[in-house]
Amino acid sequence: MSAGTSLRQIRQQRPLIHQITNYVVMNETANATLALGALPVMAHAPEEVEEMVSAAGALVLNIGTLSAHWIEAMLMAGLAANKLGVPVVLDPVGAGATRFRSETAKRILGEVDVAVLRGNPGEVASLVGGASEMRGVESMGAWDDPADLARRAAHALSVVVSMTGPLDHVSDGARNSVISNGHPMLATITGTGCIASAMTGSFLAVSGSHFDAAVEALVALGVAGEDAARDAKGPGTFHVNLYDALAALDPDTLDARAKIT
Repeated sequence: MSAGTSLRQIRQQRPLIHQITNYVVMNETANATLALGALPVMAHAPEEVEEMVSAAGALVLNIGTLSAHWIEAMLMAGLAANKLGVPVVLDPVGAGATRFRSETAKRILGEVDVAVLRGNPGEVASLVGGASEMRGVESMGAWDDPADLARRAAHALSVVVSMTGPLDHVSDGARNSVISNGHPMLATITGTGCIASAMTGSFLAVSGSHFDAAVEALVALGVAGEDAARDAKGPGTFHVNLYDALAALDPDTLDARAKIT
């Protein structure tokens, strides 16, 4: 398929995207999921996550605001998703910043069959033993070859790695894509990485290829970011514009605007 074809299917099928995500971005990722055309549900109670994921087209696990019961819920939901064939996205927010975050991300990767790992270079590097510089949950380091990092991580972790930055890199260890859509203003508001993960879940819900879904989600977010920045006066108006741009994405022209190598 293509990003435009997948977007059209998202809007026709309206898949439920189960997100166990953090308090900081819960509203942002729910609104972005809706704007794209899918349906969000933010359910994290251990008592209901297995039942909820049974109705979902994809599961997104985001470790941004961790606590013990959330970890339990993520593992329960992830294992239930695996049994049901529901694809899982892991966003290892802040991995490398603290031992607790790093160990939790590695535990989920070890116990749950994750389809796509969506993170920034510092988070990804920390999960494969590479050097990383994290300040809070933000990646501050520079890597000489991010494409190689994505490829190495995909091999080591047996997942599709979707790594966002000035250029986005997606690798399954054999295939590698660089997506150059986007705008610097995406880095001026909180939650755009988490939105990328939620959108990845939305594309996974209608795609037969984890690799293709990861690429298509980043293309769609990048194009929306370009549109949102067009008349933005600053981060505040860009934030509002981004939801409008996601809702206004045109499946017929999305593929023509994709910048993929």
